[in-house]
Amino acid sequence: MNNSMKDTKQVIFINEDKCRNTYSCVRVCPVNAIEVKPERKHPVVIADKCVGCGLCYLACTPRAVEFRNATSEVKTILSSGRKVVALIAPSIASEFDDITDYRKFVGMVRKLGFDYVHEVSFGVDLVGHAYKRLFDEARGKYYITSMCPTIVEMIEKYQPDLVPNLAPIVSPMIATAMVTHDLYGEDVLNVYIGPCIDNKEEALSGRGPELIAAVLTFIELRELFEEYDVHEKAVKMSDFDPPFGHWGSLYPMPAGMLRAAGIKRDLVTSNVITASGKDEIKEAIIDFNNHIDRIRHHFNLFFCEGCLLGPGMERHSERFRRRSLVRQYAEKRVNALDKEQWEHDMERWSKLDLTRSFRNNDQRIPEPSEEAINEVLKIIGKDQRIDELDCNACGYSSCRIFASTVAKGLAIPEMCHTYNLRNKQEYIETLRQTNKKLSETKKALKESEEQAQREKDAAQNASETMNSMLDKLPNGVVIVDNDLKILHSNESFLSIIGEDARNIAEIIPGLRGADLKTLLPFNVYNIFSFVLKENESVISRDVQLEDRMFNISIFPIRQNRIAGAVIRDLFSPEVQREEVINRVTEVIDKNLDMVQKIGFLLGEGASETEQMLNSIVESFRQKREPHKNKTENQ
Repeated sequence: MNNSMKDTKQVIFINEDKCRNTYSCVRVCPVNAIEVKPERKHPVVIADKCVGCGLCYLACTPRAVEFRNATSEVKTILSSGRKVVALIAPSIASEFDDITDYRKFVGMVRKLGFDYVHEVSFGVDLVGHAYKRLFDEARGKYYITSMCPTIVEMIEKYQPDLVPNLAPIVSPMIATAMVTHDLYGEDVLNVYIGPCIDNKEEALSGRGPELIAAVLTFIELRELFEEYDVHEKAVKMSDFDPPFGHWGSLYPMPAGMLRAAGIKRDLVTSNVITASGKDEIKEAIIDFNNHIDRIRHHFNLFFCEGCLLGPGMERHSERFRRRSLVRQYAEKRVNALDKEQWEHDMERWSKLDLTRSFRNNDQRIPEPSEEAINEVLKIIGKDQRIDELDCNACGYSSCRIFASTVAKGLAIPEMCHTYNLRNKQEYIETLRQTNKKLSETKKALKESEEQAQREKDAAQNASETMNSMLDKLPNGVVIVDNDLKILHSNESFLSIIGEDARNIAEIIPGLRGADLKTLLPFNVYNIFSFVLKENESVISRDVQLEDRMFNISIFPIRQNRIAGAVIRDLFSPEVQREEVINRVTEVIDKNLDMVQKIGFLLGEGASETEQMLNSIVESFRQKREPHKNKTENQ
């Protein structure tokens, strides 16, 4: 898989081997975290910008969008020898309606090797009561709930000004993990199992790493059931390990936390607004940011339609039937609950520190200039306001927003339906004009083809004549390309390199395409390499092949591309006679040249000796004359 090189911590990514460029993932992404570039073959999820909502995973029909699978990680944890706890989200009533009794489901989880199985509903109760205290003591400050990890990431990355308004309370997953650590010791390993993909990211941030060893979606849990052949009929009933939850079992519904917290929900006295789903969430965050001083309500936000149909679940339909299943399950659990024990458990673990902090992780891209947006609008044919159709076919709410996204480098014009349609019409017109020109030139092309055929026939005849002439030459001839692959060789060349070459030539005429390096020794084919590289001829070089001597001349035919060689067998009578004459002549010429040089040198030496002797005589004569004059005077 092409994405095997992805960062192992990246939660959602695109498998390029499966991607068919439908761009459905780009269209549904609420934060433009999927980038489309002309130089890339497929869209890419930008990990830093992704909020893990999973909409792209649900929208991709080729299933090219994938999330990090933790089944192998969990199998390693289960075989580690340490105690392992399964933390189960209350959404099991919505997902596992194919299992007749939740106690059978618990038995199946234990069968996988988990030592303890806890329902997160008790953690919901703890967190719900913490919210109630927070809201009661807010004193005019309004909060956004932080139980949904996607909501937390959206605000940290795209509304960082609202980070102080995120409720500083851990999620039910973290709260339940804190309870199990208190129960069994910090050496225990917690594995959270639920409907949300982004819990995988939550487990890597904040207090997650110290409390959560791994996160499985319900999809991955089903994979483990299948791999280990765990079925309802083969296990005994088993209940969750205490402490048990109360109305926390309603957590899968958007307002379930409020019921668990005992917060009023009526339209007059309630001070909490609940919103869920992509469209409601985006509008709610904008309204909270712009008008909270007039709205004066806390916001309880869930990105999905609650946790009834999370992206980590196998099915994503029948929302209202699933609401009913969750309600029935919660009523059954509450009716069987020991209220006195629950109150005792709440008193004990309400003392846990459930606070958390958040960070400003601004991932917003500055808005492009108006000029840049208008340039994109012009490219897609929407440069006039009347042309802006806002048809939403591209996945964006308006042409201008789409143009802004293109200008940011996150989308391409081809995602616009009308742009593609216009290009198609222009392409059709171009084809029509092309066909007309083709029709007008058909006759000329036919004549050109006939002329080309005649020239081809002539070239073929010339080639055959040349090959026939080369085959009749007594010397070996071979022509090679720059890879030392044979383009042509004659019969004499085949005779020179041996019987094996003749056998090959019966299958491949002229050894065309054969590698010269497999036919000749290194010291010979290396000369060919030199000629091709340096574009210089090597003339009359003697080489030995086995027990025979050959004289070879290699010369470039096309610079650095083709070289030819003529090889003469020095043992053949014709070549021997010619070589003897040539080489005797060469020796005589060299000897004559040497005699001439010796004579010249001797002549030069005699001249210099004569000059030296004359100089000595003259000097001696000059010394004697003064002495003679002196004697005569006396």
